[in-house]
Amino acid sequence: MTVILIIVIGIPVLLILWAIVTFNRMVTLRNSTESAWSDIDVLLRKRYDLIPNLVATVKGYTKHESETLERVIQARNQAINIKADDVQKQIEAENMLTQTLRSVYSLTESYPDLKADKQFNELMEQLQQIETEIERSRRYYNAVVRDYNNATQMFPGAIIAGMGGFVKKPYYEIESVTMREGVKVEF
Repeated sequence: MTVILIIVIGIPVLLILWAIVTFNRMVTLRNSTESAWSDIDVLLRKRYDLIPNLVATVKGYTKHESETLERVIQARNQAINIKADDVQKQIEAENMLTQTLRSVYSLTESYPDLKADKQFNELMEQLQQIETEIERSRRYYNAVVRDYNNATQMFPGAIIAGMGGFVKKPYYEIESVTMREGVKVEF
């Protein structure tokens, strides 16, 4: 009789404990993805602040390249105006901004004086450092998202995820083939 009572009480208690532990793990993983995205957002804001200075410096040397510079500013403004919690739209805007920044990098080949400008070189160095930090943060974010998505989609955690409202998070992926190539920053 005691064994049956222990089984009847023990199994529901174990299931409840498992559900609590699983739910708490998913909350922790979800919060980690949000924290990782917040880190990326901070770096993106640094990059947004740096771009106008870079464009202003380039404008001084490239009077007839205003269309290229306007596209960079337009892509920056579009990216900066997206809500921080809309990860997918932010990723798309960042991909567009990165692509337009490539055109600024290519301008340096046509303007040797620009390459020699101290302020331009300092801005490019800062931008390169920020890009490196963004790349590291993207990797971390994607690793945390992978763990979160695995926890919410694999059985039996998917049961708790469905009941708890845990939804799949997007990866930070590069969309175009040309963007997958390394950025050439030459001075």
